[in-house]
Amino acid sequence: MGILALIVVGVVAGLIARALVPGNQALGLIATAVLGSAGSLLGGALALLFGVYGRAGELHPVGVLLSVLGAMALLLLVGLANGRRYLHA
Repeated sequence: MGILALIVVGVVAGLIARALVPGNQALGLIATAVLGSAGSLLGGALALLFGVYGRAGELHPVGVLLSVLGAMALLLLVGLANGRRYLHA
């Protein structure tokens, strides 16, 4: 998967995570892409932990799902670390 595909998957995963996590996250498009990409890394680490192996760089529905879950976890962790300053309704 090329860098452009990684960015597109990162944006999509970040947007879905922002839509599913309650509150108003003040993130722009670049921050959303970074959030989704970081969620992909976290989701990939979880996949390795639970024994879900795949080829690196291959687009797979489970990988996208884990990217969204990882991005959601990061949003919640940032919200907790900042005292919900960025996750207000």
